[in-house]
Amino acid sequence: MSVAIASAVILTTAAAYYWFINRHKPLKHILSELKHTIDMQGAGVGGLIDDWVNVWRNKVVLPDASGKIAVVTGGARGIGTEVIRGLLKANMTVIIGIRRPELAQKLSQTMENGQNLTAFQLDLQSLKSVKQFAENVLRKHLAIHILVNNAGIMFGDYKLTEDGIENQLSTNHIGHFYLTHLLLPALKKGGTFEEPARVVNVTSCAHHPGKIYFEDINMKEHYDTTAAYAQSKLAQLMSARYVNRLLEQEGSPVKCFAVHPGIVNTDLFNGTLFRTVFPWAMKLFFKTPAKGAISIHYACFNKDLEQKGGLYISNCVEGISNGFSKNVENQKKLFDISCELIGVEPNKFGKDI
Repeated sequence: MSVAIASAVILTTAAAYYWFINRHKPLKHILSELKHTIDMQGAGVGGLIDDWVNVWRNKVVLPDASGKIAVVTGGARGIGTEVIRGLLKANMTVIIGIRRPELAQKLSQTMENGQNLTAFQLDLQSLKSVKQFAENVLRKHLAIHILVNNAGIMFGDYKLTEDGIENQLSTNHIGHFYLTHLLLPALKKGGTFEEPARVVNVTSCAHHPGKIYFEDINMKEHYDTTAAYAQSKLAQLMSARYVNRLLEQEGSPVKCFAVHPGIVNTDLFNGTLFRTVFPWAMKLFFKTPAKGAISIHYACFNKDLEQKGGLYISNCVEGISNGFSKNVENQKKLFDISCELIGVEPNKFGKDI
């Protein structure tokens, strides 16, 4: 009984504090944001349980992928760094897109086969930058074998990019969607029907409480940073599924996957209440970036996945995803909106123009 009373007191106090710091907002917005926050915490707890239960499944054998090309967004820190480390260890040539390419030289010195790492400047909040990055990649490589859409941001204040897109949606989804469009012709050249090229979207279990705000994709009417993050990660998952469907229909040798790397202790949590209050818990219970990279490497290399495009992967097995993400009509609506935001006709997505 004492535990129940203590829990009730903590929850009541937390709710009162939340109301106090947001008291300038309409009550319906406060309640909506509180619901999204609670739902997100629930998704996080579910993710932690999944990590603990399936920890033994997190295994991958890195092949010898000599002569093959991988493109990775992000990578100067966190999970991305470990993804790059594994790709280089597999003898791949790796091109990374980061805001500060000069960091790559120092990074390469810490990695096996670091001489095979190249970096170009990339800002996913700028479609112009994404196009320039793609052009730099294609100038060096006509064929690509793996694209890992890894870079991301979490939470923060409302901001529109130079292209008029909400910044979490732009960084996590739209920038990657545009990059996938631009690099798909090279991926089609790199893949074969025996060994398809792969697009890997790094999503999150945070998609579970999410939905796509089709009528207000930038959430201008009421911005909730937690809901915006959930929307962006859900969009990555739905995009992987729908683009894979289109590629299968046209008979292209490319497969798309979405991967939840687990609940990982990275700087995405910097500035959050959880890191401030429970930094010890993150070190104790969260995955390290190296362990978080395993499921991504699995999506890049596992042979059993060659006929399983569109899969949502968590802990190296098919993960549980929400029903909204599986609805093909929802996927198509998102695809059409995404094409509109990047200025590409839907029937020309991923094709040489």
